[in-house]
Amino acid sequence: MNGALQGVRVLDLTQMMSGPYCTMMLGDQGADVIKIEPPAGEVARAYGPHLPDDTERHFGGYFQSINRNKRSLVIDLKSADGKAVFRRLVRDADVVVENFRAGVMERLELPYESLAEINPALVYATIRGFGDPRTGASPYQDWPAYDIVAQAMGGIMHMTGPVEGPPTKVGPGVGDTIAAMMTAFGIVSAVLHARMTGEGQFVDVAMIDTIHAVCERAATFHGYNGEIADAVGNHHPFFVPFGTFPCQDGWVAVGCPIDQFWGKLATLMDEPEIGTDPRYATNEERIKRRDEVNGIVTRWTQGRTKKELEELIGGKVPFGPVNDIRDIVASPHTAARGLMVELPHPGSNQTVQVAQTPVRMTKTPGGAVTRAPTKGEHSDDVLTEAGFSADEIAALRDDGAVG
Repeated sequence: MNGALQGVRVLDLTQMMSGPYCTMMLGDQGADVIKIEPPAGEVARAYGPHLPDDTERHFGGYFQSINRNKRSLVIDLKSADGKAVFRRLVRDADVVVENFRAGVMERLELPYESLAEINPALVYATIRGFGDPRTGASPYQDWPAYDIVAQAMGGIMHMTGPVEGPPTKVGPGVGDTIAAMMTAFGIVSAVLHARMTGEGQFVDVAMIDTIHAVCERAATFHGYNGEIADAVGNHHPFFVPFGTFPCQDGWVAVGCPIDQFWGKLATLMDEPEIGTDPRYATNEERIKRRDEVNGIVTRWTQGRTKKELEELIGGKVPFGPVNDIRDIVASPHTAARGLMVELPHPGSNQTVQVAQTPVRMTKTPGGAVTRAPTKGEHSDDVLTEAGFSADEIAALRDDGAVG
């Protein structure tokens, strides 16, 4: 791996989406991410989709996508020997990441404070629905939370969907992935501080908090004048036209945040006079006539295909077709930017495509390099690196502490 985080060792206790997505980002930049799994393996290994010729079923597409570039070690953290193995690994680790509910690590007798005594430079990061009491005890602390809960309580659902329709969930699991990105940022920041000072710290990220943070418009509206930022459908409250418009074979996005773009669009629509007409020439006036202006654009776009519109206005005003994943995979942009990567799949003769990292760096490019690990695939290697002898590893296996 040629990544900026080479030499950073991460003990990854996470599961499902938010935590593994976070540690995937660290692994994509070269961190040595050791995925520590229970004897039965992480539950998400069973989730699809599955390849038709995969008879071994080590994992499905869900797990492959966000657990690449990791090594797997099985430890039974409920056993005394398993706890001892984990504490020994902590001595040489830079980061521990977990996304259990508050109190789980305390019940396992592995709380942050005890691990920090072993390794004072340790960065210990958590992702929880409502955060950890160490940084602010929420009254909802013990509530379970998944993506849909974070989107609902964090405010993004209220701002999404048709103007007078029901609150609408954002399609991708942003309640998980935004929390993952924020946590990765916190971890890298804390590791940098630890490298400079020798002082580790506790990094606490709540899923609800991260959704609230990205809904900055809602906070600003309310903070300045008490307004509530409601859903605006696929259009913008401040700019007109700025949204999605129907065409013969789907939808396109068109945005004119400045008046010069409106003038260009009017000319390209063969209606140059509305570009200078006082009723439409300024964004302020177009906002007053929002439905009328959007109707003008709609009547023009709906008689053309996405390809025709691309040829007419693409690159001249802000424009883009509304793509599905087939469109994206076939796009020349995807090919030029390498947005998809092929990885092998154990138990199958096929390779599979997953999304490549979007972070491009000229000196330390990183990226998806190795497939997701099979359960316990690297247990012997990791334990040997930690100083365990072959006899000790065999004894731990016999005891069921590792696998």
